[in-house]
Amino acid sequence: MKYKSNLIALLLAGTFFSAGAQQPEVIVVNAAKSEGKVSPTMWGVFFEDINMGADGGIYAEMVKNRSFEFLKPLMGWSVKGKKIGEGDLLVQNRQGANLANPRYLRATIKGAAKGEAGISNEGFKGGMGVKKGLKYDFSLLYRQQSPGITLHVELLDEGNIVLARGSMKPADASGQWKSQELSFIADATAAKAKLNIWFEGNGVLDMDMISLFPEDTWKGRKKGMRRDMIQMLADMKPGFIRFPGGCIVEGIDLANRYQWKKTIGPIEERQLIMNRWNVEFNHRPSPDYFQTFGLGFFEYFQLAEDIGAAALPILNCGMACQFNTAEVVALDQLDPYIQDALDLIEFANGDAASEWGKVRASMGHAEPFNMKYLGVGNENWGPQYIERAKAFQQAIKAKYPEINLIFSSGTGPDNDEFRYLDKELRGMKADIIDEHYYRSPEWFLKNAARYDNYDRQGAKIFAGEYAAHIKGDATGSNKNIWQAALAEAAFMTGLERNAAVVNMASYAPLFANTEGWQWAPDLIWVDNMSIYGTPNYYVQKLFSTNKGTQVSPALADGKSLSGQDGLYVSAVVDSIKKEVIVKLVNTNTTERTKQVTFEGIKKLAAEGKLTTVKGDLLDQNSIAKPSNIVPSESMLKLKGKNTTLKMPANSFMMLKVSYK
Repeated sequence: MKYKSNLIALLLAGTFFSAGAQQPEVIVVNAAKSEGKVSPTMWGVFFEDINMGADGGIYAEMVKNRSFEFLKPLMGWSVKGKKIGEGDLLVQNRQGANLANPRYLRATIKGAAKGEAGISNEGFKGGMGVKKGLKYDFSLLYRQQSPGITLHVELLDEGNIVLARGSMKPADASGQWKSQELSFIADATAAKAKLNIWFEGNGVLDMDMISLFPEDTWKGRKKGMRRDMIQMLADMKPGFIRFPGGCIVEGIDLANRYQWKKTIGPIEERQLIMNRWNVEFNHRPSPDYFQTFGLGFFEYFQLAEDIGAAALPILNCGMACQFNTAEVVALDQLDPYIQDALDLIEFANGDAASEWGKVRASMGHAEPFNMKYLGVGNENWGPQYIERAKAFQQAIKAKYPEINLIFSSGTGPDNDEFRYLDKELRGMKADIIDEHYYRSPEWFLKNAARYDNYDRQGAKIFAGEYAAHIKGDATGSNKNIWQAALAEAAFMTGLERNAAVVNMASYAPLFANTEGWQWAPDLIWVDNMSIYGTPNYYVQKLFSTNKGTQVSPALADGKSLSGQDGLYVSAVVDSIKKEVIVKLVNTNTTERTKQVTFEGIKKLAAEGKLTTVKGDLLDQNSIAKPSNIVPSESMLKLKGKNTTLKMPANSFMMLKVSYK
């Protein structure tokens, strides 16, 4: 492949380090000395509904366009049978009665037998993943004047073989909207199934919110999240989860921005919008990409609570995406945006008697979520952003001084926009500054010492979006090669060494569908049936599950290792578990042997646990080979307070030693 030849040329040219450089002999870890506390939020996850991350992703709904609100009302649906004539199926609009969900489907059925009149839904991106032995829950809202129609519901595989079936006869004839559901168990597996609904009988039936969920959702919640995807996040033990993005916070224009109040309450009353990734990239068109908000702010807060992570919502600051329309709301009209932020804090933290706390309680969570962080804007820049950031800061701090506010430093880490924003935000005494960097592996290697000289007394840093992007012609999941993950690991040792100033960090984006992605690389890839972590995922997980409580110096010749001889090292002490954890990255093309010496500890265990991730720089994981690059564990003997460590070429290692 062409991209492989390009990468090999870079490597031969000296992209990573060669074997000929001088190497330090001993790495000294002083566990008694603290160079700063490690925040519990140090390593987290960033979620955005990109790459089919929510609808068709972690939100387990299987029916596409369930409420007929897409720009094309029947997108995802097709009509079946010889007894469906002109006007027998009509999408109607109750705009005056229901602004959030105005459309519904009216079926007029005239003496049809099963198989003669029906509709079919194709699911997301090529079909519905159906598993043998699993129960599926079908539901809909309906309205009728008199009962007379039976619905026959089927799941079929790619060859039209029926996998599961059930029937229901809507009984209520009050003319009011009612709900009804049925469940059935699949007797076979199919990766790309479809849903058929056949009408039998006579009558007129209005239908909305036609829905299908698997029973095995996260925590078994009805109409909940895809379990395997959330489990991958829970396994990381993230310190925070940032939501809902990302660029969707800004929107193409302000009308397309994310508005949290429209994502809470009864699902059928949440207002769908077009996902901005629907039209963002001409080379990756996605005309069926919308946000139904079955996954809304309440569910995000609940998810954060489930996995023990701090909730970190990001809100629009009155600015649309500056790469698109760059629309801004006038400063004298900014109050509703600020009020949305104040109301969100009350929704998350207010008691059940407060206006928005009462809304939260009505959704089943009487106790506050205890939100501590709030982001104002995403990748916004320029004086217009600073003006709006100051207005938000003033209003929020006046009412909620305990909330840590996060402000954007733009789209890059080293341009004029960044330097302007960094100066202005520090002048505002910002709590946390959000820095983003999508750069080459070489950039990450060269910038491992980026935060060594940052002001420890000023604003804290949130490395809010980062990923190493390789050069060449690789596309999609092929970008998630070991070279990129190894460079990120090297950079992350620098973040960890500087935990006194870097309090939060998250790779981005998080999820991608193999058949519906817009942006790559990504941390976790899925299809309808399967999921796998990239090499990058395992790097992130090792840092996140081994963050420690304080940073300790790890020095060679009295200096931190941030690229000398191709080596990168950081060390932390976990005072709760009583462990010293050393992370080491070797970017050389040959093995390195080092002595690691521990100081400041009275008694070390005789053995340490050694975790190693290694491979060729072009190696990657895939649906077919999910474990090509994964961590392996072994035990390493210590002689007193010393041990000898052999670091394979192009490897990331973690040594964990207990102490008393």
